[in-house]
Amino acid sequence: MVLANHIVGIIPARYASTRFPGKPLADIAGKSMIARVYERASMATTLNYLVVATDDERIAQAVKQFGGNYIFTNPNHQSGTDRIIEVMQHFPNSTYFINIQGDEPFINPKDIEQVVGILKDTNNPCVATLASPIRDSQMLFQENSVKVVLDKQKQALYFSRSPIPFSKEPQKLMSQNFFLKHIGLYGYHRISLQEISQLPVSELEKAESLEQLRWLEAGIPIRVGITENYSTAIDVPEDIQRAILNHQKEL
Repeated sequence: MVLANHIVGIIPARYASTRFPGKPLADIAGKSMIARVYERASMATTLNYLVVATDDERIAQAVKQFGGNYIFTNPNHQSGTDRIIEVMQHFPNSTYFINIQGDEPFINPKDIEQVVGILKDTNNPCVATLASPIRDSQMLFQENSVKVVLDKQKQALYFSRSPIPFSKEPQKLMSQNFFLKHIGLYGYHRISLQEISQLPVSELEKAESLEQLRWLEAGIPIRVGITENYSTAIDVPEDIQRAILNHQKEL
């Protein structure tokens, strides 16, 4: 039985990706991507339970083969968060849930532990996530690289695909670690997740294609930790070799 203060780690994994069908089963130096994500997440000392949330039998069988846990979820979910909300119903006595990206085969376990720490250190229900300093001007202007600005309490003010805040001297601000790239690892208090489940799609969310803006518009606080860890996400097949090269020491 999973108890109230236990931390449930959830890895959403769907087969039907537009840009990379079957991505969770892609081979990453001899192991499937979902196996590598699960293996790395298992190293996080703060997780009490880890499960893959999937809508596909092939992924479930792959998880079963390496001895992992899985739960089948509705194939019509529009986001990973929707899948997390469904899985939450399987753990009625748990308070904290961590959404671990299924396309980051070299995720740093310390990042998961940091997100858990933010949740536990916060008195009020919230969402927790991470960001890292941007030191590459190309990344600053890439729309796939989501940027975030924070208040003095390290709570998110806004997320955008555009460079924020605007500056006439971006290189100068970059040298001061002023620009932050959002890392798509989320932790949720159960109350916040229940509130999110009731929210309609918002206009800001539609404009930027970023679901976390729906939460901000509704007044749900998003606390942000800063990390120096970089994990290469796999969006298209060509990213696999780059990820392997970037993480040779971790293979």
